[in-house]
Amino acid sequence: MSTTPGPATDGEIPAYLAAVGLAGLVDIHVHFLPEPMLRKVWAFFDEAGVRYGVPWPITYRFDEPTRLRVARRLGMRVIPALTYPHKPGMATWLNEWCREFADRVPDAVHCATLYPEPGVGDYVAAAVTAGARLFKVHLQVGEFAADDALLDPAWAVLAEHRVPVVLHGGSAPAPGRHTGPDGVGRLLGRHPGLVLVIAHLGMPEYHAFADLAERYPGVHLDTTMAGTDFADRFAPLPAGYRQRLLALGDRVVLGSDFPNIPYPYAHQLQALARLDLGDEWMRRVLWTNGARLLRLGAD
Repeated sequence: MSTTPGPATDGEIPAYLAAVGLAGLVDIHVHFLPEPMLRKVWAFFDEAGVRYGVPWPITYRFDEPTRLRVARRLGMRVIPALTYPHKPGMATWLNEWCREFADRVPDAVHCATLYPEPGVGDYVAAAVTAGARLFKVHLQVGEFAADDALLDPAWAVLAEHRVPVVLHGGSAPAPGRHTGPDGVGRLLGRHPGLVLVIAHLGMPEYHAFADLAERYPGVHLDTTMAGTDFADRFAPLPAGYRQRLLALGDRVVLGSDFPNIPYPYAHQLQALARLDLGDEWMRRVLWTNGARLLRLGAD
């Protein structure tokens, strides 16, 4: 098992992809947001030194057209627009913005989100009918439990249609009232057919979320920030975890958090390559698994 060294700079990404036999990347964890909301997110991360004790400079702080050009140049063949509400009534207008984004950006992935509120099942069903292929749920920002009973109708729709959901359930970079694997485990007990993509490999509860991936065939893990020098400062991969990633190779998916990352995009690919799990594992993570989840080429 050999692993091609990862790219040291963004400019080296095309040569790296060619070396491992890929024409591009499927990154499932990318944020495009309404501009006023994005500015608030960036302002939040600008205070990360106070909030988390770790500076978090935004590497790709550009306007939307520039960010789209950069994403394509980095090798993204499709571009998700993950959004997440933090209060009632917010998900519906975010879903409308996501639909409009998908209409005007040819290579966009039509995304949607949800919040525990009356009618959530109806607007999730409407988003799926309209073509949403990827949902985002952020338990930390939204401050709600994955197994909140209000969400049951929405989860039922998503399980029935096998629509993947990128779910931030781990307790990094700071724990929330509803973070951690327990609520997600209860959710899966009620809706075992869900296709959940656990963001950040579930950091720092890596092993507990890997347990859920082993127990439920629809559970995947996305690599966002995992193994980077930045994340290793507060949530390093634990002993024995590398072999679990190898065993779960068909359900590990590339994620990055672009554009809201404090290092060059290439560093995420470099961090994965230095796990030394082989080029075939890298091909599955960087392309095959994400393409399957998003049904690329299936339409």
